[in-house]
Amino acid sequence: MKTKDNAGVHVPPPFIYAVVFGLAMIAKSQFPIDIQLLSSHQIHILDWVLIIFAFGILIPGLWRFWRSKNTLITFRPAKSLQTTGIYAYTRNPMYLALLVLYVGLACLSENCWALIFLPVLFVIIQNYIIYPEERYLERAFGEEFKIYKSKVRRWI
Repeated sequence: MKTKDNAGVHVPPPFIYAVVFGLAMIAKSQFPIDIQLLSSHQIHILDWVLIIFAFGILIPGLWRFWRSKNTLITFRPAKSLQTTGIYAYTRNPMYLALLVLYVGLACLSENCWALIFLPVLFVIIQNYIIYPEERYLERAFGEEFKIYKSKVRRWI
């Protein structure tokens, strides 16, 4: 029996963000780094702005998937290509939102390790989630995806 083509991403992307953040929390408990800047009142306001901004990106992204009856499960075939709404500004609003949320929570929890791990998280998401998804979307949607990709940036 032939299986349907998909991105081949079998680990839910939010799980990756959570694991990296969890590792950063462990590192913080074992090897604390104290940077006073992260504990300032102004930074905590910025943290909440980032968290709210993240949900402002995440909710419209999820809404588009729900409205189009598309799947969020990365190892299932996509039913449609998302190109409108928030997807007209970024090809990966949910991953961008999770990254902004990660930074907001890292700063709010005053976790320098989470910020140190940020480039590693970015590389993991880019190489093991986004690139395979983009190759799949090109196979699945061909020229439509190529045109979309030429008009809309991957992140911002």
